[in-house]
Amino acid sequence: MSHKPAGLIYGVDDIPPLGVNILSGLQQVGLMSIFLVYPVLIAQAAGSSPEVTAALVSATLVALAVGTLLQVVTIGPFGSGYLCQPSPSVVYIVPSLVAAHTGDLSVVFGMTMLAGLFEMALARVLPRLRPLFTPEITGLVVLMAGISVGVVGLRTALRSSHADSVPDQVDLLLGLGTLGLMVALNVWGRGGLRVFSVLIGLAAGYLAGWALGRLDAHELVQVAAAPLIAAPALGHVGWSFDAGLAVPFLIAAVAAALKVIGNVTISQKANQVGWVRADMRSISRGVLADGLGSVVAGAIGSAGINSSTGAVGLATATGVASRRIGWSVAGLLLLFAFVPKLGLLFNSIPRPVLGAALVFSSTFIVINGLVIMTSRLLDSRKTLVIGLAIVFGLAVEIFPGLLVVLPAALRPSFGNSLVFGTLVGLGLNLLFRIGLRRSVSMTVGPGAIDPDALDQFLDVQGAAWGARHDVIERAKFNLVQSIETLVSSRVASGPLEIEASFDEFNLDLRVSYEGEQLDLPEQRPTIEEIIESDAGERRLAGFLLRQFADRVTSRRAGSRATVGFHFDH
Repeated sequence: MSHKPAGLIYGVDDIPPLGVNILSGLQQVGLMSIFLVYPVLIAQAAGSSPEVTAALVSATLVALAVGTLLQVVTIGPFGSGYLCQPSPSVVYIVPSLVAAHTGDLSVVFGMTMLAGLFEMALARVLPRLRPLFTPEITGLVVLMAGISVGVVGLRTALRSSHADSVPDQVDLLLGLGTLGLMVALNVWGRGGLRVFSVLIGLAAGYLAGWALGRLDAHELVQVAAAPLIAAPALGHVGWSFDAGLAVPFLIAAVAAALKVIGNVTISQKANQVGWVRADMRSISRGVLADGLGSVVAGAIGSAGINSSTGAVGLATATGVASRRIGWSVAGLLLLFAFVPKLGLLFNSIPRPVLGAALVFSSTFIVINGLVIMTSRLLDSRKTLVIGLAIVFGLAVEIFPGLLVVLPAALRPSFGNSLVFGTLVGLGLNLLFRIGLRRSVSMTVGPGAIDPDALDQFLDVQGAAWGARHDVIERAKFNLVQSIETLVSSRVASGPLEIEASFDEFNLDLRVSYEGEQLDLPEQRPTIEEIIESDAGERRLAGFLLRQFADRVTSRRAGSRATVGFHFDH
């Protein structure tokens, strides 16, 4: 690319110096290592030994290395070509914990492979599913994932799954202190202190736990006795499937695909000057690579992985977004996979400290979900979809008895906010689409033009369709200005017919009337033309209308003319 956006030092196709490559890779791996708490929690939920936990961490590091290369290197149909590598995934932790509580990690691995295959299948049909996976549904899934992670974090920190139990005071203080440090570093820290606030908080919480006697002496002996370098153990690897867990894992795969869509889109915007819309081909390749990464993860004995929003944010913040950084990231991850002390060290972190890290990360996930949901106009239908899904998602966390109508075998799978809230949202979204018109029309009398009524017409329809704010604002300008130009210049006679149609990719406006064809010049008329010609002002208006739409047309058939405006969405 000949021009880079402001703040971008090394774009996706640039080749940074070796030192920058290695240091950027270290920083990315440091950020990814924060989420190694997820496989540790999954292993602990299954009652695994410290050795198995360490093996699970090593397998996760190998899976992340493979997933990184699949994402940054475009091979066949795989790879977005952007630095949006995976990390241990928030979307998979809830179903994985449910599966791990069976006491058999093979269920986690088998269901992770199934979810990865489902995500790969989604990648092939993404354009067709876009009306179903609207931004408000995408934001809802992200929001409910954040809430689920926050609940898991609180229960982990308080060593209980019951809201009415009394937590240990020392554990509560340790968890709150760790959370407070993470918050302080993120709010008031600068540079590395802010970027690595969670990692620093984990280290400080670990030391505080040691001082308070919250570390297991036997686990510390195991960390010290473990070899510095050793090949990853594979004794924990096995695969089995549980049909009762299919729904939560498949929903996690949908959430994973939606996260990839968001991350690749952010990467495209960060690397392209004048970015307008997402490249669906690159996104589909990214989702396909992400799904294959989870298949590989399950195959080698790891929980699900998914493209990291934090990694994309770090690349954007530092201005180093070259895909070649991915090679350093993959190499470092493989190197750390051969260090068994790392997994044992994470296994020995006190549970209140791990819970604090989950609560901290959940806050950003929740806000990201809210931002995504409110990026579109919302009407009463979409408000009800979002509101009811959130209420029912929270309800099953607070009142598990609501699921008594389901068979006992299915209750654990539906008993968390991510799964139940998402299902309610998807179901209501499909239901409320009934009766929603893709095309609407209105008639305007030439002597009764009301700009406010025209604005309201598009505001109401834009909210019903879930259109973007900026596209509707551009369409409102063209609609009002075109009608005022046609009427004031006496080009149109009689009523004007307005038709607006929308799908997830396009917004089209058509104004038809009895009269002459409206001139929409590509070149701005000169000052002399505007002053000296009766049609000069009309030509200037036509030129301006062209600037606000992606495509314009002006036709005449018989005595009736039509001016059309197309907006890419």
